[in-house]
Amino acid sequence: MTYPMTIAGLQRELPICKITDDLYIGAFICFGDAELTVACATELLKLVPADSYDYLFTAEAKSIPIIHEMARQTGAKKYFIARKGPKAYMPDPLCVEDESITTAGKQKLYLGRDEADMIRGKRILIVDDVISTGGSLLAMEALIAEAGGTVAGRIAVLAEGDAAERTDIKFLAPLPLFNADGSVK
Repeated sequence: MTYPMTIAGLQRELPICKITDDLYIGAFICFGDAELTVACATELLKLVPADSYDYLFTAEAKSIPIIHEMARQTGAKKYFIARKGPKAYMPDPLCVEDESITTAGKQKLYLGRDEADMIRGKRILIVDDVISTGGSLLAMEALIAEAGGTVAGRIAVLAEGDAAERTDIKFLAPLPLFNADGSVK
């Protein structure tokens, strides 16, 4: 089963995937889809004034191609990625817990102290592929706050389910939740 959807002007078929017995989602995956990645980055950049933020910030992993393309299009020389595990190259990493609809259980997000120092006092635009329950968004906000930055805005390609009703995020399109038979909840 798939859900046909127009995203950033492009038609795509999103696979419908089981999360629980009574909750299914349309999986938005831009990995490997260069055309969609470029189009989404272009349209996301239209949602916020270029002078309203200092850096772009996302969480590992599906948003990485999008944030990279946004940085390329704007000429930004640096953006930040909250990692799902500490890395040897991260000095004294900051850590927060995250709960996401697509990841079983709790996960942790990390940011190296060197990058946190760069964020201190800066306006940070959070970029995500899909905002659903808001768990990843809250974790990114917590990392930014712990680093001493200020959240300048929140943008996503898609807002899933109730997230489409939120007024604190900007997004390109709403994405419904699904029943087991593929019908929209």
